[in-house]
Amino acid sequence: MVYETRKIMGLPNLAVNATCVRVPVANCHSETITVETERPISPDEARSLFSSFPGIIVIDDPARGRYPMPADCTGRDEVFVGRIRRDLSNPNGLSFWCVSDNLRKGAATNAIQIAELLAAHRFGYRR
Repeated sequence: MVYETRKIMGLPNLAVNATCVRVPVANCHSETITVETERPISPDEARSLFSSFPGIIVIDDPARGRYPMPADCTGRDEVFVGRIRRDLSNPNGLSFWCVSDNLRKGAATNAIQIAELLAAHRFGYRR
């Protein structure tokens, strides 16, 4: 995950710390992600930013047991984010839980979206 993230983003020295845990699910990838931002961002601000981004759905109510689960995200193109919280070890850190259907978003849909972005950039094509 560390090396793949650096390669995809074109940032060979990007500070990434990841733990991959394999669990028996039929579909979907799930990750806990911790990021460091230039300035502190509150969980509420992060929820708002994530919610406004096309293709991201925020499900974030741990008190009621509502956060993204692989069983609920299978067959969907969106990326689901929840459990948004401050990283207690870093004043500019934020942690969140992320789930997506690896067959749709990780493969098929992602390939189409990348091709559309390239076409828009190169030829002015807009869907």
